[in-house]
Amino acid sequence: MAARFLAKQILRRSVFAASKAASTTGDVVPKGFLAVYVGETQKKRFVVPVTFLNQPSFQALLSKSEEEFGFDHPMGGLTIPCREETFVNVTSQLNG
Repeated sequence: MAARFLAKQILRRSVFAASKAASTTGDVVPKGFLAVYVGETQKKRFVVPVTFLNQPSFQALLSKSEEEFGFDHPMGGLTIPCREETFVNVTSQLNG
């Protein structure tokens, strides 16, 4: 239950940040998807289904990221400062 609450909080914050960034940069994320910036130093943009937020492994990745790095999203969207291959491994196992 706590993980679902955390996912909803993260979604609300990241949707607000993403919509703010989209309005200034022109990058539009399709409805039902979420922009996620991934990388330890250089960030790469991924667009993933919002249904990933219901997946325990994705929630664990978000929780660990927030726990270790806080909730600072300078890219205007959800930022996960992990290795790109870790993100791809987690998300490739999910059904959006």
